[in-house]
Amino acid sequence: MAGGLSYTAIESTSLSTAEIYGQALVELGENHPEVVALTADLAKSTKIGDFMKKFPDRFFNLGIAEQNMFGVAAGMARAGLVPFLSTFSQFASFRSADQLHTDICYQNVNAKVIATHGGTSFGQAGSTHHAICDFALTRSIPNLTVICPADGVETYKAVMAAYETPGPFYIRINRGFDRTFYKTMDYGFEVGKAVEVHPGTDITVIACGSCVFQAYEAAESLKNIDGLSVRVLDMHTIKPIDKEAVIKAVMDTRRIITVEDHNVIGGLGSAVAEVMAEAGKGCAFKRLGHQDQFAPIGLHEDIMNIVGIDTNGIIAAVRDTMKMDFEEDNDWDDEV
Repeated sequence: MAGGLSYTAIESTSLSTAEIYGQALVELGENHPEVVALTADLAKSTKIGDFMKKFPDRFFNLGIAEQNMFGVAAGMARAGLVPFLSTFSQFASFRSADQLHTDICYQNVNAKVIATHGGTSFGQAGSTHHAICDFALTRSIPNLTVICPADGVETYKAVMAAYETPGPFYIRINRGFDRTFYKTMDYGFEVGKAVEVHPGTDITVIACGSCVFQAYEAAESLKNIDGLSVRVLDMHTIKPIDKEAVIKAVMDTRRIITVEDHNVIGGLGSAVAEVMAEAGKGCAFKRLGHQDQFAPIGLHEDIMNIVGIDTNGIIAAVRDTMKMDFEEDNDWDDEV
């Protein structure tokens, strides 16, 4: 991919997914005059304001009218521009569902949605701003690629890939500072392909977004304390999901846990379950996430702890799943 991102150890503390999204969009704007940016009166909060400062004549504030913004973006795309439109994840999915479905995806236009404040990353704002059902909606819409980056570096890669790949994209990022997980740009990001961030043969944890770091930390702790070999997959692309990586994990480890800052219904866990069911492969399986309940109000890290999708919650789930027995043979009937 063109371009690149460099940073020092000190600068990495400010590399939130949103901050890097703003930087990536400016870089695209410098190299591609057809790139335009749209906001629904959230330029500062979504960091798309960085593009506004650099290219004011290619920046459009549609006001507090998200649905209108999606329609305008669709028209711009039909005219040959590449619009990047940004608002909070809850507004980019549920509030704008009709326009996302009909104006953008049905017409299969080249518009890129950057949905910020994903999951419960804006936890203190309450349920109106908690996007815990957006994957269920977006991954069910034809033509739409859905990505949930693990950190700022992966956000940069996802934004660049979105520009280079024709068609609609929905990239869900968090509100503010996230742990910097990837230390290099050359770790093998590819749309639709999971990244194995921790090897393992006993059990596989498949995670996305901020839960990737938590899963990695859990795998390291379980290796040192329990002697367990835990494979961790960064499933950054929710759709199209990496079916090959899922099936390989089932065949290799026979135990799968999914972790996401999303309702367990309709999100990453459901997507993984669909792959396993279609393949006819049974295994010990557990979905971590919001258990069909609205999240409490509070700081993101506190909510993750309460819901059980932080490091401690994943450790407990792995230990529990390891107690589930299965038949270690080649007969895939009645496995668990």
